[in-house]
Amino acid sequence: MDIWTILSFLGAAVLLTVIPGPDNMFVLAQSIAQGKRAGIATTLGLCTGLLVHITAATLGVSAVIYQSALAFHIVKYAGAAYLLYLAWQSFRAPHSEAWSGTGEQPHYRLTALYRRGILMNVLNPKVSLFFLALLPPFIHREAGHVPLQMLLLGVIFLVQALLLFILISLFADRVRVWLLRSPRISRHINWIQGTIFAAIGLKVAFSNR
Repeated sequence: MDIWTILSFLGAAVLLTVIPGPDNMFVLAQSIAQGKRAGIATTLGLCTGLLVHITAATLGVSAVIYQSALAFHIVKYAGAAYLLYLAWQSFRAPHSEAWSGTGEQPHYRLTALYRRGILMNVLNPKVSLFFLALLPPFIHREAGHVPLQMLLLGVIFLVQALLLFILISLFADRVRVWLLRSPRISRHINWIQGTIFAAIGLKVAFSNR
């Protein structure tokens, strides 16, 4: 692959990553509610989920899911149900469980957030379809090794997403510090987080292939 193809793909990947979507909104919500460490743990989970989708696209598994309406809807509704469950947890969580002034999270909670990020991404079939649509235009079939090219582009996407999501976590942590100064806002942070989760869940549930 030539350098111009890689740079063009990187530009498209960055643009698509920063446009508000389920993943970056998920990171934003976790970082504002629980601090940058929580956001970074969620980011690592999401990127691990991306690795699963990249591998699936490279091996052709994503195409199978796309062609099977039943498989697509099973994964889609499972993901939507999981996000709505997270929203319900946020709505019923006490103020002290999701909002602490220090932003420090126990190791077990960071691990749980990491797993949450993986599940959130793996159970979203739209991510697989995203890679099926994004990668082929940048593949040079005449050069051969198509799966290897797809894997390389997928890794490039993964790395830039990891860096940008970490930057979002750091930015959201600064917003969190500002919000901590307002007791009225901080008391409703669980509802804000839950609303974001519910919106993402409903978007996934009503999405089409």
